[in-house]
Amino acid sequence: MDLLRILLAILLPPLGVFLQVGIGAQFWINILLTLLGYIPGIVHAVWIIARR
Repeated sequence: MDLLRILLAILLPPLGVFLQVGIGAQFWINILLTLLGYIPGIVHAVWIIARR
């Protein structure tokens, strides 16, 4: 299941974070990072998924 989340995080970083933690602080941080730059959003999403 983590592999699917990581693939989704590469395509749509907020979706990968949402599937891992739901709507919370990490989700909103990831949306902000994705808006500021696609790569920081991906890095944050993969980090959140790998951490848990």
